[in-house]
Amino acid sequence: MDTKIFELLNKRIEDQIKSHSEALASGQSKDYAQYRELCGVIRGLQTAQRELGDLVRNLKDDNDD
Repeated sequence: MDTKIFELLNKRIEDQIKSHSEALASGQSKDYAQYRELCGVIRGLQTAQRELGDLVRNLKDDNDD
């Protein structure tokens, strides 16, 4: 199976993580609640990225059989 779509999706997720991380690092959070929300978004994106990686590995393993 062609994994280009997964690579593109992973890149988009990575860009979002980077954007939110830069916002945190530059102090763009107006309060603690917004800081926690940004942390949660980053954590969720990282979870999605791991799940996507697992899916790609499983698809590659299935194709190898």
